[in-house]
Amino acid sequence: MFPPNPLENQLQRWNETIRNQPKNPNAYIRRGMVNFQLAKIDESIQDFDIAEQLDARIKPYLWQRGLSYYYAERFAEGAQHFEIDLTVNPQDVEETVWRYLCIARSLGVKEARNSLLNVKNDPRRIMQCIYDLYAGDCTPDNVLTVGQSEGIKGNFYSHLYLGLYYEVENNVDLAQEYIVKAADNYKIDDYMWYLAQVHKNLRGWR
Repeated sequence: MFPPNPLENQLQRWNETIRNQPKNPNAYIRRGMVNFQLAKIDESIQDFDIAEQLDARIKPYLWQRGLSYYYAERFAEGAQHFEIDLTVNPQDVEETVWRYLCIARSLGVKEARNSLLNVKNDPRRIMQCIYDLYAGDCTPDNVLTVGQSEGIKGNFYSHLYLGLYYEVENNVDLAQEYIVKAADNYKIDDYMWYLAQVHKNLRGWR
Protein backbone atom coordinates (compact mmCIF):
# COMPACT_ATOMS: atom_id res chain seq x y z
CA MET A 1 0.00 0.00 0.00
CA PHE A 2 2.82 2.39 0.89
CA PRO A 3 5.90 3.21 -1.18
CA PRO A 4 8.85 1.04 -0.19
CA ASN A 5 11.27 3.92 0.35
CA PRO A 6 11.18 5.74 3.67
CA LEU A 7 10.42 9.44 3.58
CA GLU A 8 14.07 10.47 3.92
CA ASN A 9 14.85 8.52 0.75
CA GLN A 10 11.98 10.25 -1.04
CA LEU A 11 13.34 13.60 0.13
CA GLN A 12 16.76 12.82 -1.30
CA ARG A 13 15.17 11.80 -4.60
CA TRP A 14 13.30 15.10 -4.88
CA ASN A 15 16.44 17.01 -3.90
CA GLU A 16 18.17 15.36 -6.84
CA THR A 17 15.27 16.07 -9.18
CA ILE A 18 15.34 19.75 -8.19
CA ARG A 19 19.10 19.92 -8.77
CA ASN A 20 18.49 18.62 -12.29
CA GLN A 21 15.23 20.55 -12.91
CA PRO A 22 15.41 23.73 -10.80
CA LYS A 23 12.49 25.32 -12.70
CA ASN A 24 10.06 22.40 -12.25
CA PRO A 25 7.25 23.57 -9.94
CA ASN A 26 5.84 20.07 -9.48
CA ALA A 27 9.15 18.89 -8.04
CA TYR A 28 8.96 21.59 -5.36
CA ILE A 29 5.38 20.63 -4.56
CA ARG A 30 6.35 17.00 -4.19
CA ARG A 31 9.36 17.86 -2.02
CA GLY A 32 7.18 20.20 0.02
CA MET A 33 4.76 17.34 0.66
CA VAL A 34 7.58 15.08 1.82
CA ASN A 35 8.97 17.84 4.05
CA PHE A 36 5.52 18.18 5.60
CA GLN A 37 5.27 14.43 6.13
CA LEU A 38 8.61 14.69 7.97
CA ALA A 39 7.12 17.51 10.12
CA LYS A 40 9.49 20.02 8.50
CA ILE A 41 6.73 22.59 8.28
CA ASP A 42 8.71 25.73 7.44
CA GLU A 43 10.66 23.88 4.76
CA SER A 44 7.43 22.64 3.21
CA ILE A 45 6.07 26.19 2.99
CA GLN A 46 9.28 27.36 1.36
CA ASP A 47 8.93 24.66 -1.30
CA PHE A 48 5.29 25.52 -1.99
CA ASP A 49 6.21 29.21 -2.23
CA ILE A 50 8.89 28.44 -4.82
CA ALA A 51 6.44 26.35 -6.81
CA GLU A 52 4.02 29.29 -6.95
CA GLN A 53 6.83 31.65 -7.96
CA LEU A 54 7.63 29.34 -10.85
CA ASP A 55 3.98 29.06 -11.95
CA ALA A 56 1.46 31.48 -10.42
CA ARG A 57 -1.44 29.52 -11.96
CA ILE A 58 -1.07 26.76 -9.38
CA LYS A 59 -1.87 28.99 -6.38
CA PRO A 60 -5.54 27.93 -5.97
CA TYR A 61 -4.52 24.28 -6.19
CA LEU A 62 -1.86 24.43 -3.44
CA TRP A 63 -4.11 23.11 -0.68
CA GLN A 64 -1.06 21.46 0.86
CA ARG A 65 0.36 24.89 1.74
CA GLY A 66 -2.83 25.76 3.61
CA LEU A 67 -2.30 22.70 5.81
CA SER A 68 1.31 23.71 6.42
CA TYR A 69 0.16 27.21 7.39
CA TYR A 70 -2.08 25.65 10.03
CA TYR A 71 0.79 23.76 11.63
CA ALA A 72 3.05 26.81 11.37
CA GLU A 73 0.29 28.63 13.32
CA ARG A 74 -0.08 31.11 10.47
CA PHE A 75 -3.84 30.88 10.80
CA ALA A 76 -4.91 34.07 9.02
CA GLU A 77 -2.83 33.09 5.98
CA GLY A 78 -4.25 29.59 6.15
CA ALA A 79 -7.85 30.82 6.16
CA GLN A 80 -7.15 33.12 3.22
CA HIS A 81 -5.41 30.32 1.35
CA PHE A 82 -8.36 27.94 1.69
CA GLU A 83 -10.72 30.69 0.49
CA ILE A 84 -8.61 30.96 -2.66
CA ASP A 85 -8.58 27.16 -3.05
CA LEU A 86 -12.36 27.08 -2.80
CA THR A 87 -12.69 29.38 -5.82
CA VAL A 88 -11.71 26.38 -7.98
CA ASN A 89 -13.22 23.62 -5.82
CA PRO A 90 -16.27 25.15 -4.09
CA GLN A 91 -17.84 21.85 -2.98
CA ASP A 92 -14.84 20.50 -1.07
CA VAL A 93 -15.76 19.95 2.57
CA GLU A 94 -12.16 19.45 3.68
CA GLU A 95 -10.95 22.84 2.49
CA THR A 96 -14.05 24.46 4.00
CA VAL A 97 -13.38 22.72 7.32
CA TRP A 98 -9.72 23.70 7.31
CA ARG A 99 -10.75 27.30 6.75
CA TYR A 100 -13.04 26.90 9.78
CA LEU A 101 -10.17 25.47 11.84
CA CYS A 102 -7.85 28.34 10.92
CA ILE A 103 -10.49 30.92 11.83
CA ALA A 104 -11.31 29.09 15.07
CA ARG A 105 -7.66 29.14 16.10
CA SER A 106 -7.26 32.84 15.32
CA LEU A 107 -10.68 34.39 16.04
CA GLY A 108 -12.58 31.75 18.01
CA VAL A 109 -15.08 28.97 17.33
CA LYS A 110 -18.09 31.28 17.29
CA GLU A 111 -16.62 33.38 14.48
CA ALA A 112 -15.58 30.23 12.61
CA ARG A 113 -19.10 28.78 12.75
CA ASN A 114 -20.71 32.10 11.79
CA SER A 115 -18.48 32.34 8.71
CA LEU A 116 -18.65 28.67 7.68
CA LEU A 117 -19.07 28.52 3.93
CA ASN A 118 -21.99 26.63 2.44
CA VAL A 119 -21.14 23.22 0.94
CA LYS A 120 -23.88 20.83 -0.15
CA ASN A 121 -22.55 18.57 -2.88
CA ASP A 122 -19.45 16.77 -1.60
CA PRO A 123 -20.10 13.21 -2.85
CA ARG A 124 -18.37 11.64 0.16
CA ARG A 125 -21.00 10.80 2.78
CA ILE A 126 -18.53 10.94 5.67
CA MET A 127 -17.32 14.40 4.60
CA GLN A 128 -20.88 15.71 4.36
CA CYS A 129 -21.50 14.42 7.90
CA ILE A 130 -18.30 16.07 9.14
CA TYR A 131 -19.47 19.32 7.56
CA ASP A 132 -22.77 19.02 9.42
CA LEU A 133 -20.87 18.53 12.69
CA TYR A 134 -18.85 21.72 12.19
CA ALA A 135 -22.04 23.55 11.20
CA GLY A 136 -23.67 22.42 14.45
CA ASP A 137 -26.22 20.21 12.70
CA CYS A 138 -25.21 16.74 13.90
CA THR A 139 -23.41 15.03 16.77
CA PRO A 140 -19.99 13.37 17.11
CA ASP A 141 -21.81 10.03 17.47
CA ASN A 142 -23.43 10.61 14.06
CA VAL A 143 -19.97 11.15 12.55
CA LEU A 144 -18.59 7.98 14.13
CA THR A 145 -21.58 5.93 12.93
CA VAL A 146 -21.22 7.10 9.34
CA GLY A 147 -17.47 6.56 9.50
CA GLN A 148 -17.92 2.98 10.68
CA SER A 149 -20.29 2.32 7.78
CA GLU A 150 -17.59 3.33 5.29
CA GLY A 151 -14.77 1.05 6.39
CA ILE A 152 -11.22 1.99 7.32
CA LYS A 153 -11.19 5.20 5.29
CA GLY A 154 -14.45 6.39 6.82
CA ASN A 155 -13.17 5.52 10.28
CA PHE A 156 -9.95 7.42 9.61
CA TYR A 157 -11.68 10.59 8.47
CA SER A 158 -14.28 10.52 11.25
CA HIS A 159 -11.58 10.25 13.90
CA LEU A 160 -9.25 12.80 12.32
CA TYR A 161 -11.87 15.50 11.95
CA LEU A 162 -13.39 14.81 15.38
CA GLY A 163 -9.92 15.26 16.87
CA LEU A 164 -9.42 18.53 15.02
CA TYR A 165 -12.92 19.66 16.05
CA TYR A 166 -12.22 19.01 19.71
CA GLU A 167 -8.81 20.69 19.58
CA VAL A 168 -10.25 24.05 18.53
CA GLU A 169 -12.91 23.54 21.22
CA ASN A 170 -9.99 23.30 23.71
CA ASN A 171 -10.93 19.74 24.68
CA VAL A 172 -7.38 18.42 24.56
CA ASP A 173 -8.15 14.98 25.98
CA LEU A 174 -10.72 14.13 23.30
CA ALA A 175 -8.59 15.78 20.60
CA GLN A 176 -5.69 13.54 21.55
CA GLU A 177 -7.87 10.43 21.78
CA TYR A 178 -9.31 10.81 18.29
CA ILE A 179 -6.16 12.01 16.50
CA VAL A 180 -4.07 9.20 17.97
CA LYS A 181 -6.71 6.63 16.98
CA ALA A 182 -6.81 8.05 13.44
CA ALA A 183 -3.03 7.83 13.17
CA ASP A 184 -2.51 4.48 14.88
CA ASN A 185 -5.62 2.42 14.12
CA TYR A 186 -6.72 3.49 10.64
CA LYS A 187 -3.66 3.68 8.42
CA ILE A 188 -4.56 4.60 4.84
CA ASP A 189 -2.46 5.48 1.79
CA ASP A 190 -3.33 9.17 1.87
CA TYR A 191 -1.60 12.49 2.59
CA MET A 192 -4.10 13.13 5.37
CA TRP A 193 -2.96 10.02 7.23
CA TYR A 194 0.52 11.51 7.30
CA LEU A 195 -1.05 14.74 8.55
CA ALA A 196 -2.49 12.80 11.50
CA GLN A 197 1.01 11.48 12.23
CA VAL A 198 2.47 14.99 12.01
CA HIS A 199 -0.25 16.35 14.29
CA LYS A 200 0.37 13.63 16.85
CA ASN A 201 4.13 14.15 16.77
CA LEU A 202 4.05 17.96 16.92
CA ARG A 203 1.73 17.79 19.94
CA GLY A 204 3.89 15.18 21.62
CA TRP A 205 1.00 12.69 21.78
CA ARG A 206 1.85 9.01 22.03
